[in-house]
Amino acid sequence: MSDWLPAIGTWFHQVFVEQFDVWIAIGFFAQAMFSARFLIQWIASERAGRSVVPVAFWFFSIAGGAILFAYALYRKDPVFIAGQGAGLLIYARNLWLIFRERRGALTV
Repeated sequence: MSDWLPAIGTWFHQVFVEQFDVWIAIGFFAQAMFSARFLIQWIASERAGRSVVPVAFWFFSIAGGAILFAYALYRKDPVFIAGQGAGLLIYARNLWLIFRERRGALTV
């Protein structure tokens, strides 16, 4: 066997076992929630037979993004903080536009 195989096993053990704590669990939960939004969008699009972005997509975006943002703050990762922070603004803005449009439709 090659010398790199045990090194890869050691790396995986360090990354996924040795450093595992509650924040890693929170990070995985947040990533699962954030990723679920694509499943929601895909199912809605398949049912409609066209591309659809349901409101739930934006709620899952905010929920997953906010938890990932907290995780990034804890990890002190500036790239992750900037990416999730900017995303949260975009998700919130989309929800604001959706609710503003719906409110306007109710008053007409």
